[in-house]
Amino acid sequence: MHFRSQKKLAAEVSINETIDIDRDGNPLTYIDVVCCEEDIAEEVDKKITTDKMMFYVETLLSPRERQIIMMRYGLGGIKAQTQREIAATLGISRSYVSRIEKAALITLRDALK
Repeated sequence: MHFRSQKKLAAEVSINETIDIDRDGNPLTYIDVVCCEEDIAEEVDKKITTDKMMFYVETLLSPRERQIIMMRYGLGGIKAQTQREIAATLGISRSYVSRIEKAALITLRDALK
């Protein structure tokens, strides 16, 4: 029984296990050689694009368009809602919500280009 449980663990390796020694005699471990796939440039670009989009939502859209976009996509701390829920809240038809949303998204897309 003991040998079976040890066999399962045979392929496991500690991240702190020494795999080599560097030229100064210090141990080199897996944690030293594992790379991170984070790309700071992508994160910065995403943040800039998001900030631009929020600026455009606030400045380019009419109050009705802004309200629908914010409700639809959960912007500004509002919970994201379906077109049907927005229509019920605003007292308009779902198809009218859809038309307003589509027009607002076209405006935002054109501004972002």
